[in-house]
Amino acid sequence: MDQHCFILNIFTNSIGTYFQQLPAMSFRIAPLNEELRAWINGWTVFYWAWWIAWSPFVGIFIARVSKGRSIREFVFTVLIVPSLIGFLWFSTFGGTAISLEHNGMDVISELATEEALFGVFSNFPLGMLASIVAMILIGTFFITSADSGTFVLGMMTTGGSHEPGQRVKLVWGALLSATALALLYTGGLQALENTMIIAALPFSVIMLLMTFSFIKSIFKEGKELGLGDVEANKKLKKDE
Repeated sequence: MDQHCFILNIFTNSIGTYFQQLPAMSFRIAPLNEELRAWINGWTVFYWAWWIAWSPFVGIFIARVSKGRSIREFVFTVLIVPSLIGFLWFSTFGGTAISLEHNGMDVISELATEEALFGVFSNFPLGMLASIVAMILIGTFFITSADSGTFVLGMMTTGGSHEPGQRVKLVWGALLSATALALLYTGGLQALENTMIIAALPFSVIMLLMTFSFIKSIFKEGKELGLGDVEANKKLKKDE
């Protein structure tokens, strides 16, 4: 029960801390602290740029699978639900790892990064089963990511077709696999990461323009539908 309470406390505290610290951390660059600045550059700025560079693929794919959904449904299923699941995941397994460390079991921190999760599972009653499920989830993640990548690239190279042919996706899948294998063999992943970060800077300006365009379109559509007209809304309710 104590472990369950600890996880629930971590879950509640992390959500509160997230909303409290988000505005400040969004603009934090630590100009007077070199050590902290190095950490921010290696993590915060890096992942900020990484996801901006990925946004054309992720955005197009999510827009494609969300066709026909309302904005409310999109926000709930794409933004809110995954975020809550992320909080729960890190609170459960991250909180368990922290609890094990505090109880004197230092085996987690001594493991390699890619082994830490399985080290936590080894302390569970069904640790082997949990590890197998985790491997399946990791494999599913890579497969679905590759599938969405080939799907979007297929759309881009077929004039924006919503249903690119299997042959086109197969060609892109083979090219992506060959590129990944070549980079792994030559140890060039760091160069790829640096290229992604450089590409993210100009695209961040495009994203700001896209955001402005989206807000403008929303207001325009709302005006056309009369959603901002109080009298029209009252009349519509009376007609119903």
